[in-house]
Amino acid sequence: MTMVVIRRLLTSIVLIFVSTVTIFVLMSFVPGDAAQAILGENATPQSVAYLRQQLGLDQPLWTQYANWVVGLLHGDLGTSIYSGEPVTRLLTTRLGVTFSLMVGSTLVIAVLGVIIGLASALREGWSGRLIDAFSLVGFALPSFWIAIVLVAVFAVALRWFPATGYVPPAAGVGAWINSLILPVAAMSLSGITVVAKQMRDSARTELERDYVRVLRSTGVSETRIVLLHVLRNASIPTTTIIGLMAVGALSGAVFIENVFVLPGLGSLVTSAATRHDLPVILGVGVAFTVMVIAINLVVDLAYSSLDPRVRQSR
Repeated sequence: MTMVVIRRLLTSIVLIFVSTVTIFVLMSFVPGDAAQAILGENATPQSVAYLRQQLGLDQPLWTQYANWVVGLLHGDLGTSIYSGEPVTRLLTTRLGVTFSLMVGSTLVIAVLGVIIGLASALREGWSGRLIDAFSLVGFALPSFWIAIVLVAVFAVALRWFPATGYVPPAAGVGAWINSLILPVAAMSLSGITVVAKQMRDSARTELERDYVRVLRSTGVSETRIVLLHVLRNASIPTTTIIGLMAVGALSGAVFIENVFVLPGLGSLVTSAATRHDLPVILGVGVAFTVMVIAINLVVDLAYSSLDPRVRQSR
């Protein structure tokens, strides 16, 4: 277990380096820069050049990156070129929103997907065909389109939930959950169908194995077979899908936060990209990379817990 954590921490250094270099290179190809965005289209070339010099944007790309890495090693992600606020402060004030969306949607996907998939494997018939149909629909419909439909029905027509905005937990747990229901639902619907389909197929495979027949012949109850053996073995491939859904929730949060006007990392990086605010974009990139590493670590630990062979091989 300890080696798994150490390997993931070492891998995180490489991933952060690759992701930040990629962001630096890609942003260099984007037309315009932060100085032009701050001064506007009517600014003179002299004033733009002066501001670029003040911001250090006239330095070679590798010099800018080296300066940023030195700051990162000292725990300083720099300051926003546009607002002048420290990037760490911007991240900490918005991290809770994105973290709530990601954790909430992953829990809903995992719990409902496993329950629906297991029930379908045990009952078969029309429920299996229904999950197949919903899986195809889930793949076809983008989350932002689902979000718009949910807002139109449950916020505008029925007025059950707020259409936009975020309420922090400190202002009331009930209001916090109420503000997250529609965004989490929009991020979860397609994932639920994917996990349910994987769980149903895996559970059916396990139900046909010899060890299940042996357990039934020895008088073990069906409930005990399903909960202690079939569910455990079928959860191993399903855990991989749930991990992929959790990583996908990060990219989905970028769209969902803009639809529901939520002050999270997704809306922050969107506004930073339009202003060429490179330190903020890099800070969000580091935060997302750390989240992906944490998700992979949790998946690895789940593998070790579910399958003793994985623990022994490590």
